[in-house]
Amino acid sequence: MRAAIALVGERGTSNIPVSDIADAADVSRPLLYQHFGDRDTLLLEAALDLAQTDLVERAHSADETLTERDRVLAAASHFARHRDFYRAMLTGPCGYALTKALTDLLSPFNRAWARWMTPGDPAPELLDDLALFLTGGSAAVINTWVIEGPDPLDPEAFTDRLLRMLPVVTRRPSDRESRP
Repeated sequence: MRAAIALVGERGTSNIPVSDIADAADVSRPLLYQHFGDRDTLLLEAALDLAQTDLVERAHSADETLTERDRVLAAASHFARHRDFYRAMLTGPCGYALTKALTDLLSPFNRAWARWMTPGDPAPELLDDLALFLTGGSAAVINTWVIEGPDPLDPEAFTDRLLRMLPVVTRRPSDRESRP
């Protein structure tokens, strides 16, 4: 999977022959096909492994004294560090599958925000929908930044940008004086 990530990042495309990935990983093509089935599955699994180990597990193991800004910066830095890989994946044939898989991976984190934003004892379906909404919205902003942002990406500036949106998105309706 590391070989796939490196090749996609270097070449800027997810259209990498399986034989190139096998050569870079020093394994046989039949082994890759046997384990993953096809190239797109391999690339998707590589992306999810990268997100799981470099983003999610780091967030869980992070020092409890980290600020919200530190956590957002860590996520922005992850996507900036692996920009070429994610850009190629998000704009290639695996784009939808990757977006869906990352949404599934990251939605549980936003469920806590959804719970905080919702007064009383909300229905589980409402919490799931709000978590999906928060995850999808933030994913759209992150994806656009990764794909279209200026070179090089600036995780510090992007973190500030995201944090400026957070109070607007997380205010409860009762916090607003009037509706537009």
